[in-house]
Amino acid sequence: MRPTNRPSTGGQIGISLALLVIDFMLIAWSVYSVGMAGWADSYESDGVVPTSASRAASEALWLLCGGAVLTGGGLLALGWRIPGTVQLVVLFGGAVLVSSLAAGG
Repeated sequence: MRPTNRPSTGGQIGISLALLVIDFMLIAWSVYSVGMAGWADSYESDGVVPTSASRAASEALWLLCGGAVLTGGGLLALGWRIPGTVQLVVLFGGAVLVSSLAAGG
């Protein structure tokens, strides 16, 4: 019989690192797309409220929060506490970063 309360194995660590790399790439792409949309809005704005940056930020926010719920929640449901928590923290942190960029702060 295998004990149920054992520390993370190599497979869990490997999956966690692979997901972390994917998370950082997704966050970097989201920050880049919101930044480029904001930059384009600054040239197209004639005194109206720019909308493409907020639309890009909204899409990125949904993508990051959805990814956090799916991957983090799925890993937590599998009983992988540390990888699941890392997924939740990193992706929700990325969502906060992207939303603060769109807010201009």
